[in-house]
Amino acid sequence: MPPQDIAPGFLALAVLLAGGTVYAVYRLFGSLRRDRFAADTPRARIRSAAQGYVHLEGEAQAPPEGQITAPLSGLPCVWWDYRIERRQRSERNRDEWQVIERATSVAPFTLRDPDGECLVGPVGADVTPTSHETWYGEAPRPACLPGPEGRGCSPDRGYRYTERLICPGAHLTVLGELRSRSRVESIEQEVGKIVVGWKADRAALLARFDRNHDGELDGAEWEAVRAAARQQVEASLGCAQARESVVGQTTHGEPFLIAPLDGQRLVRREKHRAALALAASMVLALLTAWAAQKALLR
Repeated sequence: MPPQDIAPGFLALAVLLAGGTVYAVYRLFGSLRRDRFAADTPRARIRSAAQGYVHLEGEAQAPPEGQITAPLSGLPCVWWDYRIERRQRSERNRDEWQVIERATSVAPFTLRDPDGECLVGPVGADVTPTSHETWYGEAPRPACLPGPEGRGCSPDRGYRYTERLICPGAHLTVLGELRSRSRVESIEQEVGKIVVGWKADRAALLARFDRNHDGELDGAEWEAVRAAARQQVEASLGCAQARESVVGQTTHGEPFLIAPLDGQRLVRREKHRAALALAASMVLALLTAWAAQKALLR
């Protein structure tokens, strides 16, 4: 083959390898950053965790609305992600998989530790699933289940299904931003409803709160009415300052991670990923230099 035909090939290879090097370096710094945050952020208990970036560990539980199931397999879970692909023939007469449908769960789920519980909003999180299954079928929706039940679903079929889940009961480490809000607004709404109900029976309301017996409620007496209604609402809630806490995507760029690992194993995983990314970036950089040299020598 003439030399002038070879040089463009090496140049294209050099460009491709350079892109791979940049990606490997990006993954390296991403893993180092996640490792730093995982190692440097102390674990907190949910009940006593401060607002802001936190490291929590606990058991994954169903969301407050109740148990959810995975869209493809129907298995119980607290978070899901799925992809459906269709086999098609490319212009080069090769089989390729085209994504025709994909979706990810956005509903918050519950994280519980021995001291309390909070919600985890998974939108924007780097999620490591507890289950990752791939199986095949002949229709856009699977007719068989993954795992042992779906072994008859041959890879030769026309559709491929991939599903990732976090199962209930999994031990999770969550790194994210904790935001808590008081339920004062909800309490005030309930107080208002109770006061309206009491007003419907004016005689009973006066008998209970008209201290000077003038047939009217003055400002102080109305304050007593609202205080009594608030006390009733708070007693039904079980606490005077009910709060709802949610861990979600960070506002200052810190990594938002959800992983079925304890803190130490998460740190080890990120160190391992960083080491692999470093090795890959070095190899790809050397290959890029070799390909560029070949291209320039031709």
